[in-house]
Amino acid sequence: MNAKVTFPIGYQLESCASNIKLISEPVLLTLHPFGSNLDCSQSFGGKSTANMSNNRKFYIETYGCQMNFSDSEIVASVLSQNEFQQATSLEEASLVLLNTCSIRDNAEQRIWKRLKELKSLKKKNPGLQIGVIGCMASRLKDELMEGGLAVDLVAGPDSYRALPSLLTNIENGQQAANVALSAEETYDNIEPVRFHSNGISAFISIMRGCENFCSYCVVPFTRGKERSRNPHTIVEEARELVSKGYQEVTLLGQNVNSYKWEDENGLVGFPDLMARIAEVSPLLRVRFTTSHPKDLSDDLLKVMASYPNICPAVHLAVQSGNNRVLKLMNRKYTREWYLERVAAIRHFIPDATITTDIIAGFCSETEEEHKETLSLMEEAAFDAAFMFRYSEREGTLASKRLPDDVPDEIKARRLDEIIKLQQNLSARSNRADIGKSFEVLVEGKSKRSDDFLMGRTPQNKVVVFPARSYKSGDRVWVKIKGSTPATLKGVPVTDDSISTSDDHNIR
Repeated sequence: MNAKVTFPIGYQLESCASNIKLISEPVLLTLHPFGSNLDCSQSFGGKSTANMSNNRKFYIETYGCQMNFSDSEIVASVLSQNEFQQATSLEEASLVLLNTCSIRDNAEQRIWKRLKELKSLKKKNPGLQIGVIGCMASRLKDELMEGGLAVDLVAGPDSYRALPSLLTNIENGQQAANVALSAEETYDNIEPVRFHSNGISAFISIMRGCENFCSYCVVPFTRGKERSRNPHTIVEEARELVSKGYQEVTLLGQNVNSYKWEDENGLVGFPDLMARIAEVSPLLRVRFTTSHPKDLSDDLLKVMASYPNICPAVHLAVQSGNNRVLKLMNRKYTREWYLERVAAIRHFIPDATITTDIIAGFCSETEEEHKETLSLMEEAAFDAAFMFRYSEREGTLASKRLPDDVPDEIKARRLDEIIKLQQNLSARSNRADIGKSFEVLVEGKSKRSDDFLMGRTPQNKVVVFPARSYKSGDRVWVKIKGSTPATLKGVPVTDDSISTSDDHNIR
């Protein structure tokens, strides 16, 4: 396996909420009807336009990051606005869309395998139409169209408005593709269809694309130029969610810190946007992901510290602890800069959790350079991390300029050392919370027992506690009595039992 991840904080999806969980590989999320429970999959469905038969239904399988999951909600909205209807299962669908990820080879291999399975299904159901959307569609259009896998439709991340016309083409027996990248598309006038939602948490996409061009990354080539949404539409989306009872939003972007909108009213940066969202309602929890270290400003940290409803959790991908490797990665910061940003987070937001991404075995990485990554992990004391061995991606700057010369067995051993260290750091972080009390937003029942509930602290740590009479959506003060590297374990407390004499971390 090319990647491992530990514990309890991170930026992959869990369950039917927009809350997030560390997962080792890009995740399949199939989109279930509103209100149902997720088990790594959910479903959107649809009925066709006038050019299509009235019983057309669609089903989306989503692989990869939270941006893809948010995009699937956009796709569902586009199709719903064109008279599509929901399929509650793959078996009843006449159209299957795979929303794909290209960040690592394993992610793409899962799609190739799934397409072979769907091709077999299509032999039994000749009317089934298969579409591939997302980053892999953008990167490998020709291979998908010509690979003998019965793919009818290919659409890139900026082409979702065109889906109805593309579907009309395939209804007429033709293959259809649109993978053009846009310098303007943000889908800001499309309200996502949140069929997956538990009604508690939601994603809000604030920008699209990336221009950082990290040497190992395909995102700038599959998602195009960086562009930001109008802040007015973002605030209105947050207000609409609050009016529907949502209690938490996560602002999404490849690099949210570089969000920028300028018009006749002036310039709005990410700190300004965060303040506007926080002011929508003092009861609305506000999160964001992902941050680039080079753009993480003191202004943002001051805004976070000023609003109690902005959650004290920062995901700050480091990738390596060595300056030479960071330069090869084109990360545009140094080890010293990164650690100074960590210190700034601790200064402005002492109770914040900090999570990260780490790549093991990047091109020409030496043993000493690997040890510098381990030492940075110790110094930063990460609460959790996504950890991967390097996977060369065709078309990236690294694939063109840098040999992938670290043997697989060395990558695997270095990754294992990183994982073990992070497990210890996560365990230490959680042990430090024993005896403290946190306000927990309940997401649902514990996986192990219906007698227990699970939810998250503002720091995004998972807490399990006795259910009593509480339910999803409740906010419960929980005193932590024990921990594992992945989970905090506690008991509910009443407001009367919380006193300043206790060792509480109240936020």
